[in-house]
Amino acid sequence: MIMLRRVTLREVALPLREPFRISSGVVKDRRILLLELEDVDGVRAWSECVAPAFPNYSPETIDTAWLALRDWIIPFLFRSGFSRASQVHDALESAIRGHRMAKAGIEMGLWVLEAEHLRLPLANLLGGTRDRVDVGVSLGIEASPSALADRAAREHAEGYRKIKLKIAPGSDLAYVEAVRTRLGPDASIMVDANAAYGEKDFDHLEKLDVFGLSMIEQPLHSEDLRLHAQLQKRLQTPICLDESVTGPERADDMIAMGSGRIINIKPGRVGGFTSSRRIHDRAAKVGIPVWCGGMLESGIGRACNVALASLPNFTMPGDLSPSRRYWEQDIVNPEWTMEPNGQVVVPNKRPGLGIEVDEERIRGLTRSELTLARDR
Repeated sequence: MIMLRRVTLREVALPLREPFRISSGVVKDRRILLLELEDVDGVRAWSECVAPAFPNYSPETIDTAWLALRDWIIPFLFRSGFSRASQVHDALESAIRGHRMAKAGIEMGLWVLEAEHLRLPLANLLGGTRDRVDVGVSLGIEASPSALADRAAREHAEGYRKIKLKIAPGSDLAYVEAVRTRLGPDASIMVDANAAYGEKDFDHLEKLDVFGLSMIEQPLHSEDLRLHAQLQKRLQTPICLDESVTGPERADDMIAMGSGRIINIKPGRVGGFTSSRRIHDRAAKVGIPVWCGGMLESGIGRACNVALASLPNFTMPGDLSPSRRYWEQDIVNPEWTMEPNGQVVVPNKRPGLGIEVDEERIRGLTRSELTLARDR
């Protein structure tokens, strides 16, 4: 039986090595919400809520997640007991609507807690089948096509197996052309629009087909599966949905409508590991590949993503870059690294996350802290 004794919420400030620009804004410093869980047996686990500081990617933010966890989600879990972490998602969905990122933060922590109890690596508990996963890199919008091409060439030389380019109206065709020309016809390149385009841009988006991209991620509004289906019929390039897929039911709708041919599964976006596994399984059943995206996580969130990406239908490189790609110093030991062949090792030699959390560094970075405990 999994029963929580206390949960500590910590907001830490982790500065990025360099600003990261997407179609909806620029991130310079990452506010990160960490959760430290302890059960009634004294077993501890760490997890991370991926909600951003501003609601430009999703309606949730770190502040709304803090409130939802403090006032509703954690008190509900204190009143409950579960024999398996896989039961938590449905219980939370029945009791509390929305707040998927907040729910995911603690749901994934309970999976880590169960893995610690069973003395299993998290990847094994989730059903992972690989000890290494392919790594891609996500590049923000640069000042010019040549600057982006220079950056892409450096990252390609590092061994990344997929180069993802953030695009936006006015920063797309010339930028993609420059990168394709620099890297050559065989490099795996994709673009991510973060919902920056609309129906009026269909003719323009069709021009991306000439670049031989592996996918176009989330070109249109997250709520509009109908328009994505119309656009996919006009494109040779597969559409990958990210923000649009918030759970298994939305994945079912995407498949039924033909709104895309690839799914980016971010466990923090879809409500946690149980939801992620259901999306993974449904996509596998109909031959749709999935991959694991990133949300500028610390090394704790990265451990959760790598464990999930070891499942069999994660057949495309994920946004699982090493720590030095984003941070001067991460909050885990050892920091995440990438092998020269563009893969990251799944940490399956020890239970739980499989890595050591640098608690002293976390204390030094903490801006806010709150511990909640069960009544008895």
